[in-house]
Amino acid sequence: MFLARITGNVTATQKVPVMTGHTLFVVEPLRVNEKSKKDLQPTGRTFIAVDTVGAGEGEVVMIVQGSSARFTDETNKLPIDCAIIGIVDNVRVADVDVYDSAN
Repeated sequence: MFLARITGNVTATQKVPVMTGHTLFVVEPLRVNEKSKKDLQPTGRTFIAVDTVGAGEGEVVMIVQGSSARFTDETNKLPIDCAIIGIVDNVRVADVDVYDSAN
């Protein structure tokens, strides 16, 4: 499991029927700033993830990859390997808030 920011969406008019109706987002994994330890920084990588929680562009979310992406009721029959499983409100590391969705 890791944190990522939603940076865009994907529209596919031709796809396997089981994927119809599922929202696909472009997500960029995040990590704690190595120097200051006070914020989250992008890693420069991107993935396509199926949304299972009603997230939106710009939000920080929790992601799972591989077979774990198919462990939810919504995804267990989908041909996917990356799913959004939560919307992040706050990240705190060593008594420092590195992310707060309210700010």
